[in-house]
Amino acid sequence: MIRLFYIAVPLLGLMGCAKQQNVQQKQVEPEVATYPFFSNEVRPVASKPCFAGAYYRKLVSSTDSWVGISGTVVLPQIAFDETRKNPKNLKQYLDNPSVYLGGLVDGQETDIGLSWEVIKDEQGRVSESRVAFRPFLRRTGHKSGQQAIFVNGPAEAAYYWYPGDEVFMSLETVGDGLVKFTIKGAGKSYETTFECAGYSLKNKGEFKRVNAIDQMSNEGKPAQATKTAVTQGKWKHTDLLRLEDGKVVKTPFHKGRYTEMSCPELKFFSIQADAKDKGIGAEVININGAGY
Repeated sequence: MIRLFYIAVPLLGLMGCAKQQNVQQKQVEPEVATYPFFSNEVRPVASKPCFAGAYYRKLVSSTDSWVGISGTVVLPQIAFDETRKNPKNLKQYLDNPSVYLGGLVDGQETDIGLSWEVIKDEQGRVSESRVAFRPFLRRTGHKSGQQAIFVNGPAEAAYYWYPGDEVFMSLETVGDGLVKFTIKGAGKSYETTFECAGYSLKNKGEFKRVNAIDQMSNEGKPAQATKTAVTQGKWKHTDLLRLEDGKVVKTPFHKGRYTEMSCPELKFFSIQADAKDKGIGAEVININGAGY
């Protein structure tokens, strides 16, 4: 039996970092909202440190009996900074938008979703520039000896998505050492299983969703100044998957269930979400390296 109870919590008391008290929304939020929780559910931490190297909006759960995450998102619009081109290939930029899900289980992290990439045309020629969102799957190494890996989905038109497309994405632990990634929308679909040694229905873990401007060869370094803007990325809903009483159940990734991170600083983000949106893990995300 699924056991839920409700608790009244102050919205502002659940903000991530102290810096995030200055919320971008202009509307006045209600002082108290009611969210459902499982009786044995672990609450998220108040804040997490940013990892340098990119501009990103991340919502991340507690470490608990979560086994996956899913949601529906409208892919963002992109305006690149024309002064930040790759000196080794002037057809490409140093900024690279991505929208993805991921988790951290038994010390192994995954980032699995869509990244702005090159494509192959019908004649098999690889584009000089990045022109579409394509699936990618990344995992870190694991204490079992499993190595870190990064792979892209097939370079085929059936697996290209574009700004404004509405897609459903899901990442789910389906067995010991196996996760399933699904993406579908705009008349296309992609599904694969991916080996991740740390992921098991027996292990507790955390899961996340991320909208980012990644920066080429900049991981672990301060985010580089840019005027690139990635806007109108709209999550219509987000759900966590949880193992409860031996069954996997879907439950809203609501405001009480996540730590929110706007990195490197809140000033680069404009987030639009009312109280109803926050109850179902919905929000519109705008990222601008020039700030707001």
